[in-house]
Formats: sequence, structure tokens, C-alpha cells
Amino acid sequence: MMASPFDLRIAIIGAGMGGLGCALSLAKKGFKHISVYEAAADLGFVGAGIQMAPNMARILDRLGCWGEIEKEATNVQETSIRQGSSDTELAHVDMSGIQALYDYPHCTGHRSSLAGGLYKACQAEPAIQFHFSTALVSVDRFEPRPVFRVRKRVPKVTNGTNGANGTNGAAHGEASNEDTTVEVDILLGADGIKSATRDNMLGALGLTTEEADTGQASYRIMLSRDQMAGDEEMMRLMDSNLVVRWIGERRHIIAYPVANKTVYNLSSAQPDINFAEAPSATYTTRGSKSAMLKVYEDFCPLVQRMLNMVPEGEVCEWRLRQHRELPTWSHGSVGLLGDACHPTLPHLSQGAAMAIEDGAVLAEVLSRVTPDDQTASIRRCLKTYELLRKERTSMLVDMAYHSGRALHLGEGAAREERDRQFAAHKADGKKAIPDKWASPDVQKMIYSYDCVAETEAEFDTLYASVQ
Repeated sequence: MMASPFDLRIAIIGAGMGGLGCALSLAKKGFKHISVYEAAADLGFVGAGIQMAPNMARILDRLGCWGEIEKEATNVQETSIRQGSSDTELAHVDMSGIQALYDYPHCTGHRSSLAGGLYKACQAEPAIQFHFSTALVSVDRFEPRPVFRVRKRVPKVTNGTNGANGTNGAAHGEASNEDTTVEVDILLGADGIKSATRDNMLGALGLTTEEADTGQASYRIMLSRDQMAGDEEMMRLMDSNLVVRWIGERRHIIAYPVANKTVYNLSSAQPDINFAEAPSATYTTRGSKSAMLKVYEDFCPLVQRMLNMVPEGEVCEWRLRQHRELPTWSHGSVGLLGDACHPTLPHLSQGAAMAIEDGAVLAEVLSRVTPDDQTASIRRCLKTYELLRKERTSMLVDMAYHSGRALHLGEGAAREERDRQFAAHKADGKKAIPDKWASPDVQKMIYSYDCVAETEAEFDTLYASVQ
């Protein structure tokens, strides 16, 4: 029997935002044995821009890493929703009062800054151990103590003999022949939308997961300050604290400065033509610059100039994916978090925030595991975590989907009503708008939310309701 819940051995599969945030939340709560398994050789610190709303910043501040991340971020003061074809402003939202209202600002930054800040904070915690180049093979037992197998990929050794790190001469990227079996008290799957943890768990329960076809894909573009320096209109955007969203039929582009205003980030959403024509398990494909320009050919000259700056051969397109709501997030002593259980479209900019919130809530509930019946208590705590999180994350996933549909309307009565709502907000600056990310009522609902406070208030009642 454990002396304390903090002696539990916890494994996390995946070192994305959710996995890093969860590991750090657990360590800060006092857990002593946390192992993180990541299939990639290192974190890589790649990716595009990311929005960091007050509900995320609140958690990062408690974890002690927000200060450094905020230094490189842009404190958003305003957002402009514009007609893509003409650059005409449909609505303007003043966000200068966000910090006063919610104690933290709404910022934009580079994903590498957020991931790097979380990883650096994790490295300072002796309780956290990372295992890179190590992929989950299977989950072989879910309770009382989970048992899973991992396979480490070994680096290339050119001379065919053991390297300094003891590798066996396998080619770079080749999996070693032997699997390692690991036994822990709790296994948490933070391994993203392609989660092997989820697939193993649902398979053991005789359940399946179904992808919800979004019909959307995204270009993610980063332009340097040097690239934009010769264009005064672009430089005004680079030097601003403004988020711009250009919208058109079935398409939009959202853009903002990151990395101390040295990089301008553009993320798009458009019909998923390339992936639909070539269905596969991939989520990213090398895109065609000419195809990208064709998709946005009727957008305004400012957007055209920015898209034309993307070097040929550096266009990447992502398929935007969702899953239908899962029947369960846990089985025995195995649980899921982040995109493994509630992947979302990016139109609310809450994907990473929800994953980091999941980790914070998991740390809270698992700290309440009781020693008298440890296995049953872990199972009940994981079910309580699901009760605390599932309804809210499902609501935000659904809201992101419907917000995207409103942004992408074509000619007709629905679009006229949408634009009337934009105009009403422009008249008084307070009314709700169809772009839910920028709508003051939705901002209040999301930004004021404190997942830890909710857990503290609701845990006992919810825990008592599950068996």
C-alpha cells in the first residue's frame, strides 16, 4: 500500500503541450515519479504561432513558467475581422482591457516559445524523467497497475560498432528489435489525435473511435521581419498588437506578430481538397505554392503580397481533424488528455489551453487518491476528471466548429445576418459577434474559467457519484 498518492509512479505518453503541462503540474503538486515517453528524438521546437489566452496563462503562472514565455509574446490589444476580398473591416474588437478583466493578457507567441518554456520548467524538476525516441507499442494491462510496451529507436552508427551511447549500429530511425515492458500505477495518454493509448484503450473495451470529417485543411506560414521590411502596410501589422482575420466563402486567414515581433504568423483554413483526393494516414503534406495562391486568388492585394513571399517548396498544408466525442476517457488506471480525447478545430484558439487545463486537473484529482483501496480510488479519480472536463471541452470543440461555419458563409441570407451582427458590434463595441474567438461574451466564459478552482469546489461531490 502506498504511503502517499505522491509516491505513485505515473507514465505520460507524449511530450506535446498536454504531456509537458501535465508532467509539470504533477511535479509542482508534489508527485515524485513521473516518466514522459516521446516518439520523436527531441521536441524539435517547430511549428507556427499560437494564441495564449488568460485561462492558459493562469495555469502557466502557477507552474512558474509564464514570465519567461510572456517576454517573447505579443500582448494582443485589438482584433480586426475583415472581408478577405476587399480588406474592408466588418468588426473591430478592443481587447486592451483583457488583463484588467481576467488578471492575465491574451497573447500570441511562437509554439516553440511555449513548448520550450514548459520543457525548461520540466527539466528543473527532479521528479520528471524524459525518454525520447521511445514509442508506445501496446498497452497490455489497464488495472490494477498498467503494463505497457515501448520501443526505442536507435541512432545511426556508421562504423557498425557500439556508439558512445551504447547503440547497436542500427540505421537512423530504425526501431530496435527489443521492446521494453513498463509497469506503473497510472498511465496517461497525451499522444495527440493519432493516440495509440486511446486506440489500445478503446480496443480493450470493444469500442471504436470515429473521425469527424471537417472538410478543412490549413496552410501555416511564418514571414520574417526582413521579408516584410520593404512593405509599409505589412510593417504596420508586424509592429502592431493586432490580430487580423480575413474571411471569405469557405476560407479564412488569421494573422498576428510573434517572437518579439520578428515573425508574422499566418494560419489559414480552406477546403480539404488535397487530402480528400489522396486519402492516407498523413496529416501534413508538402503543398503547392500555385495551389495556395489559387485558393486565395480573390483575397485583397495585402494578403496576396504576403502569400507570394512564401518560398517555393516551403508550402506545407495540414489536414484539420476532429473525432466524435469519445464514449469514455479512461479505463482502469489509464486515462487520456488533450487531443487524444478532444481534438478541436483551431477557430477558438483553445486546443493547447484545454490540454494544459487537463493536466492541471489531473494533478489535482490524482493528489486525492486514497490509500485504503488504491486501484478503485485511481479509477474513480480518473472518472471524476472526465466529469470535470468532458462537458466543457465538448462545448468548446462544438463552438469552434460552428464558429468556422459562420466565418465561411457564402452569399445568402445567413451571411447577411452574420454581417449584420458584425455591424451591430461595430456600432457599440459590446455585442456578441459570430467570430466566437473575438466575441466578448465567449471571451468572458473562457477567460474567467479557473479549472483548478472548479476542481477544488466540485471534486468531493463528483467523486462520490462514481463507483
